Amino acid sequence: MIALFIHVIVAISSVLFSSYLFFKPSSKNFKISYGLIGLTLVSGTYLVVSTHSALLPACEAGLTYLIIVSVLIFVAQRRWLKNLANESKKINQ
Repeated sequence: MIALFIHVIVAISSVLFSSYLFFKPSSKNFKISYGLIGLTLVSGTYLVVSTHSALLPACEAGLTYLIIVSVLIFVAQRRWLKNLANESKKINQ
C-alpha cells in the first residue's frame, strides 16, 4: 500500500515538474526530471512484480505517462536550446 502511494506521488510529481520544466528549462531541472522518470519506472516495475499484477494494464498506463512526460521534456529542451542559441548570438555580436 505504501509502495503504491509513493509511486503515485512520484509519478504526479514527475508530470508536474516536467510541466514546470517547460517554463523554466535548465540543465539542473532536466536532470531532476530524468531522475523522477527513473523513480517512477522503478517503483512501477516493483509494484507489478511484487503484486503479480497483470502486465498489460500497467504497461498501458506507463506508456501513457511516458508519452506525456516525453513530449513535455522534448518541447522544454527545444525551448532551452533556442534560448541558448539566442544568448550565444548576443554574446558574439
